[in-house]
Amino acid sequence: MTEPTPPPVPRATPTSPGGSRRRLGWMAWVMVLGPGVIAAIAGVDAGGIATYASAGAEFGYATLFVMLLVTVALVVVQEMSARLGAHTGEGLMALIREQFPLRASAFAIVALLIANLGLVVSEFAGIGAAFELFGVSRYIAVPIAAVVVWAVVVLGNYRWAERVFLVLALALVTYPIAAVLGEPDWGAVTSNLLLPHVVWSKEFLFLCVALVGTTITPYLQLYQAAAVADRGAGPDEYRKVKVDTITGSIVANVVAMAIIIVVGTAIGGSGPLGSASEAAEALEPVVGSGAEVLFGIGLLGASALAAAVVPLATAYAVAEAVGVERSVSRTFREAPLFMGLFTALVVVGAAVALIPGNLISLLVNMQVLNGFITPIMVTFILILANRRNVLGAAVNGPRFRVVATICVVAVAVLAAVVFVQTVAGWFGLG
Repeated sequence: MTEPTPPPVPRATPTSPGGSRRRLGWMAWVMVLGPGVIAAIAGVDAGGIATYASAGAEFGYATLFVMLLVTVALVVVQEMSARLGAHTGEGLMALIREQFPLRASAFAIVALLIANLGLVVSEFAGIGAAFELFGVSRYIAVPIAAVVVWAVVVLGNYRWAERVFLVLALALVTYPIAAVLGEPDWGAVTSNLLLPHVVWSKEFLFLCVALVGTTITPYLQLYQAAAVADRGAGPDEYRKVKVDTITGSIVANVVAMAIIIVVGTAIGGSGPLGSASEAAEALEPVVGSGAEVLFGIGLLGASALAAAVVPLATAYAVAEAVGVERSVSRTFREAPLFMGLFTALVVVGAAVALIPGNLISLLVNMQVLNGFITPIMVTFILILANRRNVLGAAVNGPRFRVVATICVVAVAVLAAVVFVQTVAGWFGLG
């Protein structure tokens, strides 16, 4: 995978003592930030916003402890992905192709395609939900957005568009501010964050899987490893890569928890969200009548960014896995699989997002689909990071291996429980 990649990291240079050196220290820290933070921002996408908001609306603060555990798991998984990229110089799909039998590699590719198709659907559904806040029908907005996303990547300047989308998505920082200014019950917030408050219901477990699926989505791990490898960050620079990775994971989940807190404070216990406007209402105590506009801009920016990045990253990963040409600078004739797959994902994702129904419900359901597939991809990552012939001295240590295994098993068990409940429900056994 060679696109999209973050800009090269400038190296710090000596400076004078005192304030200049301190300023350079802060600048150097900021310069370290790259793939980890970019992946984190892309991870708080349409499906994430909808899922976190739904968790707050339906169960108040009860899912905060789950999010704390998910944060630990995200840090562990993203760190392993970044380490694999830095120490091997390869993306995850290339490593899976090299290290596993053909059938296992094919299974990984199929799982990736299913997971990321669900993500593309959720991004276009997010675009539709955002435009509906502005009074524009999804049946007009989504097709136009699909054409624009396709043209920007295939015909235009993707890097410029990515910056615009990221700026729009910065509206999401309103949620941490709102979490402080919205006057939640901080005692209840702290209690729910540090202690389990499990609601023994199918709906709660279903939403927990959705939280896992939207936070530890396979796309983030693919992007993390490939971006680190593509920018040429080798073992000598891994300390900086690790800081970037951990920072990005924590920042993303602080925003996620803030969304849960804000919505939980405003409309907690009201039941599942019926529309994006209900989530926007949670911002009204802070930004007043402009809440819907601000929420819509953030949702649109996050959705548009991921609607371009996810199918692009998927096309790169699959092309990498089968060893064919992959580049946005190539034509359809020169890179038929790469260009064809990117186009197909955009078309199918936009088409499914146009199916009549509750867009917020669609977004959450797609994250549950990711929750089922996430354990598969994370298991591949864990096995790779445990193999000395892959990472050498950088292989998982005994303690880290135990923590990582617990995270993977916990995610897998949770997904399995909900899957069994779902299947049982189809036969009237639930």
